Amino acid sequence: MLAESLPLRANYEIIDREMAVLLDDVDIRLLTALQGDADRTNVELARLAGLSPAATLHRVRRLKESGVIRVISARVDPVAAGFPLHVYVAASLARHEPRATLAFEDQVRAMPQITAADNVAGEMDYLLSIVARDVAELQQVLARLATHGGQRLVTYLRLEEVKPPSPLPLAPTLPAVRARRAR
Repeated sequence: MLAESLPLRANYEIIDREMAVLLDDVDIRLLTALQGDADRTNVELARLAGLSPAATLHRVRRLKESGVIRVISARVDPVAAGFPLHVYVAASLARHEPRATLAFEDQVRAMPQITAADNVAGEMDYLLSIVARDVAELQQVLARLATHGGQRLVTYLRLEEVKPPSPLPLAPTLPAVRARRAR
């Protein structure tokens, strides 16, 4: 087994990447605030979390380093930015071999019009979210996908956003709750 051949410290790092990070009430308050508005200042976060600004900065850095916070970004309105077409594409690959999969995924990553892509289980292999300025641009994107391994591309035109991306329903993890109760 690979983990057994690694030094003890490296073994712990592998285990940590597979397990959820322990989150306490303060972490939850910080994450909830940042999910609601990632543009909050450190002083504002400190006030909301009941910590000093230095302690808040330390907590947020720890959450970033542990991978709980992947990135802090702005949500841009596609229509206001000039992308009135938003479609979802369910894609099946022509061949299911590592080389073909890699070629398709590399093409997906290289196309800025594809704003999200997930490998899924089921009838289709991928679910893609694509924006375009017009139908001609959308046709170009679909043609590139087809020439890079996409055998079946089923396109769904997004008519209206019913529910925008929402915050995760966070709660303290069990060991953190038990540790707090033991105090």
